[in-house]
This record gives sequence, structure tokens and C-alpha cells, in this order.
Amino acid sequence: MAAPKKGRGPSGGQGRPGRALALILIAMVALTGGMFLSGHTTPRLGIDLAGGTSITLKAKSQPGKPDAINQTNMDTAVSIIERRVNGLGVSEAEVQTQGRDNIIVNIPKGTNSKQAREQVGTTAQLYFRPVLTVTAGQATPTDTASPSASGSAKPSASPSDKETASGSKATPSASATTQGRAVTGALTKDTSPSPSASASGTPKASASPSASVDPATAELQKRFAALDCSTKAGRAKAGANAKPTDTTIACSSEGDAKYVLGPAEVSGTDVDSAKATIDQQRGMWIVQMDFTDKGSKKFQQITSKLSQQQSPMNQFAIALDGEVVSAPQVNETLSGSAEISGSFTQQSAQDLANVLSYGALPLSFDEDTVTTVTAALGGEQLQAGLIAGAIGLALVVIYLVAYYRGLAFIALLSLLVSGILTYTLMSLLGPAIGFALNLPAVCGAIVAIGITADSFIVYFERIRDEIRDGRTLRPAVERAWPRARRTILVSDFVSFLAAAVLFIVTVGKVQGFAFTLGLTTLLDVVVVFLFTKPVMTLMARTKFFSGGHPWSGLDPNRLGAKPPLRRTRRVNAPTDPKEA
Repeated sequence: MAAPKKGRGPSGGQGRPGRALALILIAMVALTGGMFLSGHTTPRLGIDLAGGTSITLKAKSQPGKPDAINQTNMDTAVSIIERRVNGLGVSEAEVQTQGRDNIIVNIPKGTNSKQAREQVGTTAQLYFRPVLTVTAGQATPTDTASPSASGSAKPSASPSDKETASGSKATPSASATTQGRAVTGALTKDTSPSPSASASGTPKASASPSASVDPATAELQKRFAALDCSTKAGRAKAGANAKPTDTTIACSSEGDAKYVLGPAEVSGTDVDSAKATIDQQRGMWIVQMDFTDKGSKKFQQITSKLSQQQSPMNQFAIALDGEVVSAPQVNETLSGSAEISGSFTQQSAQDLANVLSYGALPLSFDEDTVTTVTAALGGEQLQAGLIAGAIGLALVVIYLVAYYRGLAFIALLSLLVSGILTYTLMSLLGPAIGFALNLPAVCGAIVAIGITADSFIVYFERIRDEIRDGRTLRPAVERAWPRARRTILVSDFVSFLAAAVLFIVTVGKVQGFAFTLGLTTLLDVVVVFLFTKPVMTLMARTKFFSGGHPWSGLDPNRLGAKPPLRRTRRVNAPTDPKEA
């Protein structure tokens, strides 16, 4: 029978440290190569470090739709806002959800922040509504609803400064006609006979008040007369909580006009695309729209009705966020495509096209916070964060060298490997998932230095405990590892759990701290298992460490080691032959 083997043989991982080192070396080379091949050799900086504007939008509940705030609608809103911001020519803008009802929009430096805020903050539903009445934006006296007061209304808009809507193949004469371009000056029309009155064939719903006027119409007339669009507060209150099927009041975006609008006939989701272009024949900027198949049918029906009306009832208002961004006239029946012409500048035409293309959001949002950081301030904060990290790293190095001496070399190599892995991953995660290194993330990386060093200290102290018990270095390294491994895993699990909870429950920049803390905690486990332990196994075979050199940090005399325990053979007491 074969004699049993003495002692416990080394396991695969303990006996082959080169495999683990080769694995982590391959990972480092692959990540570094991917970083250079992708061209992203530096981490993507957040707004607080690179400079720019950060806007936090908070979704608000809509009347009658308690379940409107859900993940599907939030993702749709993010997609539309991102396309809208990119429509401004912004590069590297970041739009993402935070929590259940928040959207963070980060716009880098070099962007017109005011224009971006106007585009991003305009997040309500987009509707095409027929215009019933339009007048000047100031509040009117309460007696203006009488025929005598409204009879003096004159056409106040000329063909040169009013917008018109026409088919994409319309001739210049079709859009140059002056039909229906007059704008009424009060809520009610003049009751005197006129060609426009007989042509329209519609009853004068806004004639002098009588018993036949229902309370809802009277209340609408009262609100319209009291509406003052020249103030920001007045524009904000106009049409608040109005449903698409309601007749409502609204202000123009400039506040120079106020409208009574009919129920929505076409919604923003029916617009397929819109773009601003210059009409070479007329030398003016226009906005060209293309509708979806469903939207084309709706638009054909409403424009067919509006083209037969007199002003202002031949206009349709493009209402966004309770404001009328445009109210072009309809001169002919339109269908699949149309153009809006008027006194556009290049900027106003592009803004309107951008709103038409991306304006139909499934939710309404409030602008919660806006933070603007200059590039100079961002550079100062980045420099301060790097200095703080360097100071923290220097203190850790001084402590390791002073207390652990030669073992500090292994710890510093492990910190270097951890730093390389962290840097390459942060550089690659920027273009991959939109990760941006902000100031809280830098703080998380600094805290991670202490977490990583703590893992080394746990392992080194376990080795020292084994040496104090009288064991030599090589057995001490292997016996200390199972105990240290268990402690390191428990400690890192608690840190990662805290980072995960912080990432889930927080909003905004604090998530950068949580993400970096969680990432570096995972890398700590990888480095300790695949680098620190194998290197320690190899170093235990060298004379400098195994011989207990005074500068190795493992000198048995300095550690107060006990004399090694030696096994002695047990001597049996002699037995009496008689008893045997």
C-alpha cells in the first residue's frame, strides 16, 4: 500500500500564480489597446469639470392620467429631448433619466445655453388648433364684448408680416393672396353686414351677451378679456390644464397677441419631419413639414375647412406648452406636406422646425434646477480634485512604507494596476454608456484608494499573524489567504451594496460618486485575487522575504514570533507482562 502524502498539497491557484498574473495582464493590455483604438484616451468630463449647462427636468402628473409617469414615457421623452438638443447642433450632449420622474440634460461648453434652455424646457404637448379669435395681447376692458366696442376693429396685420401655410407645390400667387389676413381687434365681430360675414356663413358666437350664451362660453369670454399676455405670469396661466378636446385661450410666444383656439385637430405626433429652408424665388425663410399617413388625412380635413373661412378663422395655431409659436393662414387644402412662410429669420425658422419635429412629448415637465459652470471654474475644480487625490495617495504610500516596509512594494504595484484598470474603464465607459467624470466621481475614486489599501492591509496582517505563531513565510502566505479572502469579500460586499443603494435612490451628480465607488470596489476584488495574492506567493519564494530581512516587513524578531513548534514522538508507558 502506498504511503500517504505528508502535508497539504498546493491547490491550482496557489501553485500556479503565473496564470492569474497572465490573465490580469491580458485584461490590462486589451483595455489599454481598446482605449487607444477608440480614440478616447481620457475620461469624459462632466459639466462641473469641463464647463457647460446642466438642466434637471421633473415630470409632473397630468389631470386624469395618474399612471402617465412610467418608464416607457420617460424613455420616449429622453429620446425626443435628445433629438431636439442635437437639432441645435450641440455635440456630445447627454440626456438621461434619473430616478423615476427626472431627466438630466447636460449640455457641454460652447453651446448657446439660453437657446438650449428654451428648446429643452419646452416639453409639453404640441397641437394644431384652429383659431377662433385673435386680438392684441393686453387685457381688454370687460365691456369690449359689446358690438359697439368691437365694431371699430380694423385689420392690423399686413401680408408682409403674417405667416401663411400652403402646400409644398403651391405657386407664389397662392401664398401671396390677401384672403383672410385681417385680424380682429376684440373678442366679438362687427355685426354689420359685410362680405366676410356672409361668406363665412357662421353665426356670431361672440355677439353681445344674451341669455342664449351658455355659462361655459361666457366664462371663456371673461377669461379671454382679462388675459394679459404681456406678462410672463399671464402667459403661464393661459390655457392651463386644457385638454386637447377643449376650446381654450392662449398667448403668442412673444406676448403680443392672444387667441381663442378650438379643439385640437392634429397633434405633434402626426408630424413626421420639419426643416427650415430658404425659398430662393421669394428670398425668404420657410418651414417645410411632412406628415405621417394618419396625420396627412387629419391635416387635409382641417385645412379644407379653414381655407373656406375668413380671417382669423382661416388660421391654425401651432400651440406648444400653452403658447402659440406660430399661427399661419390656410389658403388652400393641404395634405401630405405643407410649408409655413412669414417674417422668419434663419434662427426663428430653425427653432420652429425643431419644435415641429421633436415637440410632441408624452409628458409635461417643470424645470427643476439649472446649473451653469464656466470652463475656467471647471478646470479649477478638476485641478483641486487631482491635488486632493495626490495628497491622499501620498499619505497612503507614506503609511505603507513606514509600517510595512518591503510589503509596501507589493501594495504600490497593486495600486498601480488598480489605477490603470480604473482609468481605462472610465475612458471607455464615456462613449459606451455616457459615463462622465464629475467632481463627486473624483471623490469616489479618492475614497477607493483607502478601500483598496485596506484589502492589502487585511492580507498582510493575516500573514504576520501566522509568522507570529511560529510558521515560516511560504506556509504563512497560504494559510493566511483563506481567512483574509473571507474578510476582504465581506468588506467589499458591504461597500458595493452601499454604492448600489446610493446609486438607486439618489438623483444627479451624487450618482457619479456611487458609480465610481461601486466600480472601484469590484476592481479591488479583481486586483487582490488576480494580482496581489499571486505576487505575494512569488515574493515568498525570494530570499529577501522568506529570510525575514529587516526591511521586508516580515522580520520574525520584530514581529515577536514564537519559536517554531516541533513535533515529538509520543513515548508509550511500559506495560506489565501480566496485564498484557
